[in-house]
Amino acid sequence: MEQKIITPGENYKGFDDWIKENGCKKVLLVCDGSIWYQKGFNAHLEEIEKMGVEMIGFRDFQPNPLYENVQAGVELFRTENCDSIIAVGGGSAMDVAKCIKLYSSLPGDGVDGSWFTAEYVANDIPFLAMPTTAGTGSEATRYAVIYYDGKKQSVTSESFIPEVVLMDPNTLITLPPYQKKATMCDALCHAIESFWSVNSTEESKGYSRAAIQGVIEHMDGYLANTEEGRAGMLRAANLGGKAINITQTTAGHAMCYKITSLFKSAHGHAAVLCDRVLFPWMVENTDKCIDPRGEKYLRRTLDEIGQAMGCENAQSGAEKLVEIFEKLELEVPEATEAQFEELKTSVNPVRLKNHPIALDVETIDMLYHKILNGEE
Repeated sequence: MEQKIITPGENYKGFDDWIKENGCKKVLLVCDGSIWYQKGFNAHLEEIEKMGVEMIGFRDFQPNPLYENVQAGVELFRTENCDSIIAVGGGSAMDVAKCIKLYSSLPGDGVDGSWFTAEYVANDIPFLAMPTTAGTGSEATRYAVIYYDGKKQSVTSESFIPEVVLMDPNTLITLPPYQKKATMCDALCHAIESFWSVNSTEESKGYSRAAIQGVIEHMDGYLANTEEGRAGMLRAANLGGKAINITQTTAGHAMCYKITSLFKSAHGHAAVLCDRVLFPWMVENTDKCIDPRGEKYLRRTLDEIGQAMGCENAQSGAEKLVEIFEKLELEVPEATEAQFEELKTSVNPVRLKNHPIALDVETIDMLYHKILNGEE
């Protein structure tokens, strides 16, 4: 199924058409706090409700959503007899809404994490997403992350990808500058890592290339809060999501999660911290290639990434990524040796399998020292 992109044009006509085409009468509106800043959209929802469509709000979840939050959302969906789902917010709202869609057709109430092991049953619940950040691309992926008993759980299903995405550049107007920078970096890192992933395909590389070009083209306008810049960054983030939906992420993301938890850096901030060091290191170490397509292919791919960034080759592309990071004036945390010990054993080996160059614990430790303390 090709995901349909609509805009607020003509007073949300595309949104109204979706409501009518699907016969929506009672919508579960899964939203985070950003919903209060979407004045135009909220006003339109009031008009929709006047036409007999009821919106059942669900906001009972946190930035790292819990399985119990999803259970509560499923219960509300069922008890209110909702017939459709709209997600408004960042990655957490998207992930919660996706899981509610997936689990609502499963038997029982999911007690003791039983939904994690149940056989998923695809359903035709209409599902529309409106991202209020331009970074995660969660509205375009078959992945969701929720926490159970303190541990991160990845949920995967093609069936919960929203069939329609409403891209409203006005949703990004009130984003704080740090969140703009971090989410933009997340979109860029998704595209770069997907491009060099061992799982890349011609289709995924097409999405990655377009996403990288979109971030580079619209970066200044986005940070200056122009409508064109905001719209362009939403499209780039969505394309980055489509890319990682095919390939998954690689070592940069595998290494960034512990940085986020240790130093309270935003996810995209931590991702670009890692990739700005990984990229030049990879250029110098293609002889360690483990991609079955070979070292020559990897060198060409890295050059293509540099060219997508508007540079001549991989080396200048890697340098440009460093320049972007420095231009954004994002902080570089300093780690203690005890934290480095914790970091080097924190990496998810599954994501390392997606990386085209072999990484052992010693190399990961060396890279972390470069990433955080700038040590050679």
